[in-house]
Amino acid sequence: MEVVEERYGAADRERIVPEPPKRVDAPERKPFERDRARVVHAASFRRLAAKTQVVGPQSDDFVRNRLTHSLEVAQIARDLSRALGTHPDIAETAALAHDLGHPPFGHNGERALNRLAVDCGGFEGNAQTLRLLTRLEAKTSDAAGGSAGLNLTRATLDACTKYPWPIADAPQPGGVHSDGMTREGTKFGVYDDDLPAFRWLRQGAPDGRRCVEAQVMDLADDVAYSVHDVEDGTVAGKIDLTRLDSAAVWQTVRAWYAPDTTDDALDDMLARLRRIGSWPTTSYDGNRGSLAALKNLTSDLIGRFCGAVQQATFAASDGPFVRYHADLVIPEETWAEITALKGIAAYYVMQADERVALQQRQRELLAELVTVLLDRAPDELDETYRADWNAAADDAGRLRVVIDQVASLTDASARGWHARLTEGR
Repeated sequence: MEVVEERYGAADRERIVPEPPKRVDAPERKPFERDRARVVHAASFRRLAAKTQVVGPQSDDFVRNRLTHSLEVAQIARDLSRALGTHPDIAETAALAHDLGHPPFGHNGERALNRLAVDCGGFEGNAQTLRLLTRLEAKTSDAAGGSAGLNLTRATLDACTKYPWPIADAPQPGGVHSDGMTREGTKFGVYDDDLPAFRWLRQGAPDGRRCVEAQVMDLADDVAYSVHDVEDGTVAGKIDLTRLDSAAVWQTVRAWYAPDTTDDALDDMLARLRRIGSWPTTSYDGNRGSLAALKNLTSDLIGRFCGAVQQATFAASDGPFVRYHADLVIPEETWAEITALKGIAAYYVMQADERVALQQRQRELLAELVTVLLDRAPDELDETYRADWNAAADDAGRLRVVIDQVASLTDASARGWHARLTEGR
């Protein structure tokens, strides 16, 4: 680990607000270890336990929520980072933080809030994550008394930045999110009023390029949800890996992810996956042996994908695999297999009629909640957001505060707030 530590310099360890050393009787922790601890102890991290991943966390004891998903992404990111020689604490912290900005109801809630926030610069989950890390989470204040959020190091904040550009420089939207929601808004990583913190963390970074630690985090996210959505769908009885309707699945793959992919190419992908020794030959029946076999498949798939990326990355560069000295390399074959798994989950789980109807109601609920809070603010806001409302300079600033408040809620608390504030209307 000492060799890895030496690959990161003073600028990488710098914080927006300088901090004195901890007291001498406290356990000694290095800067990136402290970053990880701050995310783990953040209120927004705890709230992920009650936020939708693909289906609502209240629907089943087994189904993944945003917190369990983030923990799994963090494990994959840490293992891959260690294998590459990148600092594992940085990649793991970025993975733990990558979904902090998600509002209630996952990407469906993100779509709703983006429509509602058009007059204050839109809403984007990754930009909201940066806002939480540098402003909304309570940990450190600057010399003027303003919040500096968790005051993470530059290298960690940069690794948390999946889309390193503001909305003005964002590419046009396209495709779908991991849970099947069509990408309506552009993908960007910072709101305009958070640009000072963004410019600070991006000092020395090439325009629009992600550091390798952010690339590790992003790949770990793709691997986790592609594999685990299939696992969840199998346990729920929606997917039978021994009896796939490949023609229908491939149609979904083209519609959602890879429009130019042919049936033959997709058939080859599935054939490769079926040659994995743990691919099931009998239908899942819910007993311990069947569940163990499914877990073995999950482990083998994650190892297969990460191992292929590690080999390709080492083949392309001598490193060091630190910040902007190298890039992650994902073989086309590996990406195609990940895409095939996404398509299986998409077809069997995410296109269900009852899910589409539920999502419409969720968007309506958030719209009604934002409307009533704008009408009753600041009295009905939490204390911290009430102070932000009173400090806002204009209507756009006040709208942003209400969006921040609603985005902070869990699925259950959003329903509770809505019921309380709209009762009798």
